[in-house]
Amino acid sequence: MPRKPPPPPNKGPRKSLPDELAPDAISHEKAVAGDRVEMVFRVRLPKSVAEALTAWAVREETNLVALVAEILEAAVMKSKV
Repeated sequence: MPRKPPPPPNKGPRKSLPDELAPDAISHEKAVAGDRVEMVFRVRLPKSVAEALTAWAVREETNLVALVAEILEAAVMKSKV
């Protein structure tokens, strides 16, 4: 008597969209004042780019971390348009 083929494996849950995964991805980040989280980045830039960003921060009378945060926020807002 021939054997029945095994049933097909169950499909896993559908893959989530990036916007659905993002809250879980940052849930472990440190919460700070307001609706913000603190994220730590280490970036490697050409020295000339790092100097240009630092000069930009000085002209804006801010620090480099604040300037980079503004640039990242503006990039996200621009991509939503």
